[in-house]
Amino acid sequence: MHNNLPKMRPIIGMLVFFLLLSCENKPTDRTVDHQTHFEQSGGKETATYAETIDFYIRLAKEFPEINIQTIGSTDSGRPLHIVTYNHDGDFNFNKIGQNKVIVLINNGIHPGESDGIDATMLLYRDLVTRKIAVPENTVVVTIPIYNVGGALNRNSTTRVNQNGPVSYGFRGNAKNYDLNRDFIKSDTKNAQTFASIFHLVKPDIFIDNHVSNGADYQYTLTHLFTQHDKLGGELGQFLHETMMPSLESSLASAGWEITPYVNVFNRVPESGFTQFIDSPRYSTGYTALWNTLAMMVETHMLKPYQQRVMGTYALMAEVLKFAENHKERIRELRTEALIRHHNWEYYPLSWMADTTKVTQLNFKGYEADTLPSLVTGFPRLKYDRTRPFTRKTPYHNYFIPKDSVKIPQAYIVSKGWNSVISLMSANNIDFRVLEKDTTVVVESYRIAGYQTTDAPFEGHYLHYDTKVVSIMSEKEFTAGDFLIPTDQPGIRYILETLEPAAVDSFFNWNFFDTILQEKEGFSPYVFEEIAAELLASDTVLKKEFGQKKVADTLFSGNWFEQLQWIYQHSEYYEPAHLQYPVYRVPYAETAAKDGN
Repeated sequence: MHNNLPKMRPIIGMLVFFLLLSCENKPTDRTVDHQTHFEQSGGKETATYAETIDFYIRLAKEFPEINIQTIGSTDSGRPLHIVTYNHDGDFNFNKIGQNKVIVLINNGIHPGESDGIDATMLLYRDLVTRKIAVPENTVVVTIPIYNVGGALNRNSTTRVNQNGPVSYGFRGNAKNYDLNRDFIKSDTKNAQTFASIFHLVKPDIFIDNHVSNGADYQYTLTHLFTQHDKLGGELGQFLHETMMPSLESSLASAGWEITPYVNVFNRVPESGFTQFIDSPRYSTGYTALWNTLAMMVETHMLKPYQQRVMGTYALMAEVLKFAENHKERIRELRTEALIRHHNWEYYPLSWMADTTKVTQLNFKGYEADTLPSLVTGFPRLKYDRTRPFTRKTPYHNYFIPKDSVKIPQAYIVSKGWNSVISLMSANNIDFRVLEKDTTVVVESYRIAGYQTTDAPFEGHYLHYDTKVVSIMSEKEFTAGDFLIPTDQPGIRYILETLEPAAVDSFFNWNFFDTILQEKEGFSPYVFEEIAAELLASDTVLKKEFGQKKVADTLFSGNWFEQLQWIYQHSEYYEPAHLQYPVYRVPYAETAAKDGN
């Protein structure tokens, strides 16, 4: 009997959840009139894109608490929608953002992971029909389906491990981008429109609904909060010590136990795992740059579809309760976070797990065996759901900076790099255009080294392990160059994109790849005489050349590399090669010589 209990818990949780709802208010005729396709199918199907938008249009026509509007475009050629629920019927974000907590829910970024699409439709319907408690101090905004192109590319096969629904959308968007890798680089119209929505809504809390499977375990729900050390300060502490445990506790009381996202692949989780670190390419990493309390919901794809949808519904309902109960503290912390950078001198560019700290989870999993594969003959992993367990499991969820950079007062971006400036504008970054030629003392970067992926990743050959060398110098900038001060709410976005060593910098995403290629060169038979003259006239150069030949056997055996080295150490070498065209204005040296 004991072994059957864990398998019954999700079912019991669903029954308890439905009973609680029925106790608050029995379903009204209005509820029945607004049944979702998910409900009509007995919990086996997800709504299509057209059915989803039509559902919200009908709700908005009948209930003044709901507003639906289109904003921007997507790569599919269709617009994005946002649907807003506000008990007061006020949809002016400049006004409601002053006294209410705003929760933004993103659905269908991977349309095959459709749980949030259906759960949010249920949530909005139940709010307006008073089936659940009405939040008076919380506004709910949703993007019903973010990846419109993927939702229209409907099939029943591409989620090979997933237990329902019957059919669903495809992960790639209309241009086959994974949109949850595109937030910082914004290659897609979807991401560009998301930026407009995000900066319009200015959410205090962000939820991105997903489905995942890295192992088999008893939970339907897992959470992936933005990493609290990376979020930082009292806001990060609040996320880690108040919001996360409160949500875990309230969900457990409602019959929905939840665990951190199980960040493993093809190995058992009880051996221990590390929190997923969400860099700004991901939704929660991007939204955290503006001090938003962000989380992904990751339901377990092996659980039945109806169970996953109702678990997602329960989680969102608990988040709304949390927002209501902690309105003042959330608003206070986010207001303070707008100016906390005034106390910063350095900014972390990358993070690593702190191995000196570990959290012990009471993890509910299944025993697994290693058996010979009937397909390959090699060992394979097989979970046994008849052998559930609860076991102490090490979880590394504390991180420390791996490297940092001193924060400058401003950056100057050479004109012509329009893609950079366009994204700054799209993300509400303040900058000014130099009106006349100006000489400034700046810190200048040259790219000293980098690695590049062998295979394409989301339309790019991504750079990583980028190294720079810097020098201080006077540089003349011309009218039309861009000055971007760091003392503004978007400081983290500026640093994450313009510091080339940052994980998701514009440099690493190939925005500046033209500086990596030499545009001029030499013919060896001509340069031989020039090289000999250079060595004869420059004793320091000759000494360094000789030392390198002795120290580097590969160099000493390659005649072209030797000529190339001399060329690159001469006045003939082009200054634009490897010169990063973004310059740092230090706090100590900010005055332009002409007084501009």
